Amino acid sequence: MTENETTKMQNRADNQKVITDGGQKVADGGRKVADGGRKIADGGRKIADGGRKIAVIIGAGPAGLTAAYRLLTETDYLPVILEEEAFVGGISRTVNYRGNRMDIGGHRFFTKNPEVMALWREMEPLQGAPAIDDKQLGEVKPLAEGGPDPERSDRVMLVRRRVSRIYYLKNFFDYPISLKWETFRNMGFARTVKAGLGYLKSAVFKKEEDSLRNFYINRFGQPLYEMFFESYTEKVWGRDPKDISAAWGAQRVKGLSLSKAVWNVLSKPFRSKNAKVETSLIEQFYYPKKGPGQLYEQMADEIRSRGGKIVFGAKAVEIGLLDGKVTEVVTEQNGKRVTYTGDVFFSTMPVRDLIGGMTGAVPDSVRRVADGLPYRDFQTVGLLCNKLKIRNETKLKTLHGIVPDCWIYIQDSDVKLGRLQIFNNWSPYMVADPEHTVWIGLEYFCDEGDDLWKMPDADFIALAKRELASIGIVEERDILDATRVKVRKAYPAYFDTYSEFDKVKDFLSGIGNLWCIGRNGQHKYNNMDHSMLSAIEAVRCVKNGVTDQSSVWNVNTEQEYHEEKPS
Repeated sequence: MTENETTKMQNRADNQKVITDGGQKVADGGRKVADGGRKIADGGRKIADGGRKIAVIIGAGPAGLTAAYRLLTETDYLPVILEEEAFVGGISRTVNYRGNRMDIGGHRFFTKNPEVMALWREMEPLQGAPAIDDKQLGEVKPLAEGGPDPERSDRVMLVRRRVSRIYYLKNFFDYPISLKWETFRNMGFARTVKAGLGYLKSAVFKKEEDSLRNFYINRFGQPLYEMFFESYTEKVWGRDPKDISAAWGAQRVKGLSLSKAVWNVLSKPFRSKNAKVETSLIEQFYYPKKGPGQLYEQMADEIRSRGGKIVFGAKAVEIGLLDGKVTEVVTEQNGKRVTYTGDVFFSTMPVRDLIGGMTGAVPDSVRRVADGLPYRDFQTVGLLCNKLKIRNETKLKTLHGIVPDCWIYIQDSDVKLGRLQIFNNWSPYMVADPEHTVWIGLEYFCDEGDDLWKMPDADFIALAKRELASIGIVEERDILDATRVKVRKAYPAYFDTYSEFDKVKDFLSGIGNLWCIGRNGQHKYNNMDHSMLSAIEAVRCVKNGVTDQSSVWNVNTEQEYHEEKPS
């Protein structure tokens, strides 16, 4: 992470009430709040809560914030969030670099769960007037009667157009792949014939789905798999897809296949508005005016205004375990150890670190599996450009005449670049000057400590510029500014000891006052809505005195659960 970015985050992070500063203890604005004899260690001060029970939450990402907010609105618990970083939102934060905002990883706000949708709308009301690009381009979006005007209000959720394509052989292909004339033309006659025969073969001779490789081949055929999935998947995970569990494909790609992608195109004119559509094919999504971090910063403000606590710079290093319950969380804050006790605990920290930090009795088999759980780390290079070299040859109008994509998947195996974001298309308000500049994010997947991770900022940014120019997306002379952002444990991975993860899950489920929620908290590649839903479900269980944790672990596992709206 650059020194510039770290300084910016620190400057904005702590208007909070609880910090530790150079050995001085500053707690809750100096106020004492009593809690009926219970003590929360907070820099040595006693925080009291007039008899309310305490919920200690590790992590201020989407799941942790959602848990805290629902505890405050649905229960008598007082939540105390312990956040290692100096910001909220986790990987869903927004980084502000000189007025240009970066969405780390790209976050579409789409869900079929009404509780999550209601929470999003509560934090960021749906736009009631056109955005700046809607006005200039004549775009008609579904607007909320009485909703805020994005030209006058920052607290607003925009309706955005979803365009994601694959970039391969210096041409664009639909994502997911479709059988259009442009697809055949860009692939060429020989590749098209080979792909068609391969797909027909896969439709007749199904492979055992014991790997992600076979999962894709069964749905698209081997030639299309090799052209459009193999290289990108290896970039993301650093592994051959044959060594990755098919569970990842079942969860993220869900019911999608080439036949369904084609059927979606053919049936579109005849579908009712309520017809089911695969998640990967959704054509519009919601998006906060200034990125996903805006929503989570708003949620953090709501939590604090209702009496909840958020402690920044508090890294959980030990989790006390006694007689099947968590007793305390020990944190490191500015070189000092601070202990927090509570009645119930929620963890969004990586499962490997959670188990590794437990001081009580943990079976050796559980520690072994947890210690072997893999993660992929992530880096983004933000580039501010005068213009892009690639041209908009679609019928979709855009500001500055740029291509309309939110995401572009880079399939070329000659570059390490995995995916490209164009922030102008996520929201024009993410860019300081959206009418004259293009603000893009180049996404690289890596392992903490590998050569890419250790590369100095200047060298890594130079690599990103060279690669982008080499595949014809931009001319280096048109790049005006650049920055780099690193993210640890961005993606829980489905290989190595993951095949034995049930041993860890069963052990954690047996800890009566500990609820594991969110992406890293459950070692599950959740979207934001699933992470938030796991928190909502956990709070519901706590509120109702339910000890069975299966409903929380089952979020985003059953096909029907997340593909359809509840009836």
